[in-house]
Amino acid sequence: MNGIRLTCLLLILLCSRQSLQADGDQFFRESVEPILKAHCYDCHSHSAGAMEGELTLDWQSGWKTGGTRGAAIVPGQPEQSLLIKAIRHTDPDLKMPDEKLSDQQIAILTKWVGQGAPDPRISQPQADTSQAFDWWSLKPLTRPTIPGAGHLNPIDAFIQERLSEQQIKPAPQADRRTLLRRVMYDLHGLHPTPAELEAFVNDQRPDAWARLVDQLLASPRYGERWARHWLDTIHFADSHGFEHDVFRPHAWRFRDYVIDRLNQDISWSRFIREQLAADYFYPERSELTVALGFLGAGPYDQSAAATAPKTFEYLDRDDLVTQTMGAFVSTTANCARCHTHKFDPITQSDYFALQAVFAGIGKGDVSFDADSAVAAQRKKWEALRQAALENNASILLQPEYTQLVAAWEQQRGPEPQWQVLSPETFVSNGGAELQRQPDQSILASGPAPEQESILVTVQPELKTITAVRLDLLTDSSLPHQGPGRAHNGNLHLNEVEIRVFPPDAQAGQKLAISRATADFDQAGWTIQHALDGNPKTAWGIYPKVGVGHYAVFELQSPLTLKPGTRLVVSLKQVHGGAHLIGRFKLSATAADQLNVIALPEAAAAALNIPAKDRTPAQQTALAAVILKYRAEQELAQLPQQAKVYAAAAEAANERGMVKFTQPREIRLLARGNLEKPRGVVAPGAISVLPSLPARFDLPDPHAESARRAALADWLTDPQNPLTWRSIANRVWHYHFGQGLCDTPNDFGRMGGTPSHPELLDWLACELRDHNGSLKHLHRLICNSQTYQQSSAFRSELSKIDPENRLLARWTRQRLDADSYRDAVLRVNGTLDLTMGGPGIQNFTQTPGPQATPVLHYDQFDLDSPGAYRRSIYRVVWRGIPDPLMDALDFPDLGLLSPVRGFSASPLQSLVLWNNRFVLHHSLKLAERARKTKPVISDQVRQIALWTWLREPTSDEQRQLTALAESHGLESVSRLMLNSNEFLFVE
Repeated sequence: MNGIRLTCLLLILLCSRQSLQADGDQFFRESVEPILKAHCYDCHSHSAGAMEGELTLDWQSGWKTGGTRGAAIVPGQPEQSLLIKAIRHTDPDLKMPDEKLSDQQIAILTKWVGQGAPDPRISQPQADTSQAFDWWSLKPLTRPTIPGAGHLNPIDAFIQERLSEQQIKPAPQADRRTLLRRVMYDLHGLHPTPAELEAFVNDQRPDAWARLVDQLLASPRYGERWARHWLDTIHFADSHGFEHDVFRPHAWRFRDYVIDRLNQDISWSRFIREQLAADYFYPERSELTVALGFLGAGPYDQSAAATAPKTFEYLDRDDLVTQTMGAFVSTTANCARCHTHKFDPITQSDYFALQAVFAGIGKGDVSFDADSAVAAQRKKWEALRQAALENNASILLQPEYTQLVAAWEQQRGPEPQWQVLSPETFVSNGGAELQRQPDQSILASGPAPEQESILVTVQPELKTITAVRLDLLTDSSLPHQGPGRAHNGNLHLNEVEIRVFPPDAQAGQKLAISRATADFDQAGWTIQHALDGNPKTAWGIYPKVGVGHYAVFELQSPLTLKPGTRLVVSLKQVHGGAHLIGRFKLSATAADQLNVIALPEAAAAALNIPAKDRTPAQQTALAAVILKYRAEQELAQLPQQAKVYAAAAEAANERGMVKFTQPREIRLLARGNLEKPRGVVAPGAISVLPSLPARFDLPDPHAESARRAALADWLTDPQNPLTWRSIANRVWHYHFGQGLCDTPNDFGRMGGTPSHPELLDWLACELRDHNGSLKHLHRLICNSQTYQQSSAFRSELSKIDPENRLLARWTRQRLDADSYRDAVLRVNGTLDLTMGGPGIQNFTQTPGPQATPVLHYDQFDLDSPGAYRRSIYRVVWRGIPDPLMDALDFPDLGLLSPVRGFSASPLQSLVLWNNRFVLHHSLKLAERARKTKPVISDQVRQIALWTWLREPTSDEQRQLTALAESHGLESVSRLMLNSNEFLFVE
């Protein structure tokens, strides 16, 4: 009977639960889901392709798992649920949606959560990405069929197809003078000479134009011109920018790298891979370290780095993300910094995945060997030195190295005889009391200052000195018996300096110390630090305190002493914390350098045992000393390394930006707020291409360079349509003054759309399939009829195509700042075509109130060495522009500059007419004409030939000659350099 009752009770409870669940599901479907769809799905659903904060609300598991803040709902507890807090707008940092829900809607959602949040949506919805990804730049890249007749240049076929649709005929071909001027400015950025024009005009071969294009592309002038375009795109400059706009003396090597690689026409894929991760892809090519200057191209806020490092690092990575994605794939990933991109399918998680790619690098001067053979030698000897420091027997006892130790023993003579140097004078600048002891050592007592430098004067009796020895001695008066005065018996010797004073000399000469060895080095505090000139490093002996130690300082060359010669030894101890020497003694020797190495106790003991009787431990102890010494000898003989301002894990970082042994952890930031970190984000790219994974599968997540390499692989994948469309469009832009897509850095929905999408895709495929050769693309473009059209105005096009997007004619363009400056120098015959090297500072400078100097462009000698170099070699100071170049719209390189502006203002005209550069070179041009022709009328004609590349008309000749006779030939030069025919390319 009881069993029947229990069964009935269970059935009643089950039916009640099913009824409640059905009621809850019905309430959700009728009341809750409509609110979520209307107000939440735009940012938190698969259907919209947007998951802001990685939270989805379109299925049950989405709100249970939650996003970067955690679970969105705590069933049955509305007050503890983030969703309810967000819709109530009570937390100023958690207000969703932006437009607050009605009180009734809030009550419905609160009731639903209070009921336990019943939700019948068990299956994960499928993302409807058809609309989000249905955009021209994201579609797979396939080679379009070339329209029309097969004999046409493919470019002309695509262009003429569009013109035919509008019933427009292309313009006729420009004359040879116009074409030469156009292509030389285009490919070289240089004004042609009359001789070059004559040679081209007289070349009647049918392929004369194609030959000219090939000749220009083969010239090193090509790389100089097109490097300027790339440097604009990635906002490269020679100073930091911001408040502390200091100079980067080694940045120029990246500029030279770009010129060189463009001249070599390396594949675009290779160019990308080198700039992002040359250290990973080409570790044996040390000279390619300069390519990493790409990562250091942008501005650097040195003040923020010191005062707000966390914010600085975040914004510095943001600049790297913006630069990399804008330059290589024309996307605005940075727009997803605070929320999922409002227009393009780029999530906030994508953005922080890109930040994670650059989370392990710092900016600064990176040392490298310009010769790979030297780099290989350096790598070998540095590895041996490290093995010696680690007492790594597996390396030190290899036959190659045991032979070196045996050879050293055979060459070594008897133990060196050290002559104790009796101190004549000794003084401490820190106030310590110094007393000479019977053994000629010096003992410090009394006040123990934080820092101290000791000067000791000695008069050696030796006739020759090869090394000086410093003995650190123990004493019962010192903590732990010393030999240091620190509370633990340690000391920090920052710098050792020796000066020689010949008899009766008032000034001493600093002696070069080739190397130093010690019987013991504290970890990280080696004796080499006593020679590096860095006050932040020093030699220490902890934990081996309470015993004596010694160091030997070898002179670069033997010192011959005359009677009465004195030495002054300086012992600098400026590290702080009273880490001072307690007792020391100085000695000198004339022994051969092989004999004066400071040997630790274990190595010295091993040396007294026949080689055949030594244990492996004894062999290792001796080998560690000898091989470290040998490695340092070899390293010292290698050429000094070059430096480039770049970004890499090993960069000698700027003040305020510390090195990291592994990449920093990157977390998604709610609303981009540093104070609101959420979940950890792995390195990756943007999830706009279904064919390419957006997150990187890295075997070692802590390998910094592997992250950059993975991004380079993603960018250069043949299936990545963005990369190839981006560079093809960029090349077109610089040839025609406007890209097929007129927003070169933004292929998203807020950017432009291509005027000729099939042509852009064909060019992208052509570039990709021809080994990424930019010169191949240049040839195709320059040899097209479209490129060679006349720029003559056509009234019938002014309404149909006012911006010349259909390219029925050539677009007239004004010279950019660089081309104008170089053209002025070329027409007056002073242009210096020397390539490469440190930048030319066309200013004088004086110290500023802070780190930023004051630049005086108006005081620069316009005839000084370097003043005639090409503009690409100018030092570009971000925050202090050259007034002439600034007036001519040279870009602000604190920002990315994929497109140069071209203004037309009274100020620009005034600068061109009155700037000292123009005035000075107007005189130069007149002087050149006078030296060439004796008669004024001929001088005027010659200036016209140089500047206009044509004879003046009879009317022009008459007026210009009259001007020269009344106001001087300089006025004619000045007028010509300001004429539209000189300033514009037709």
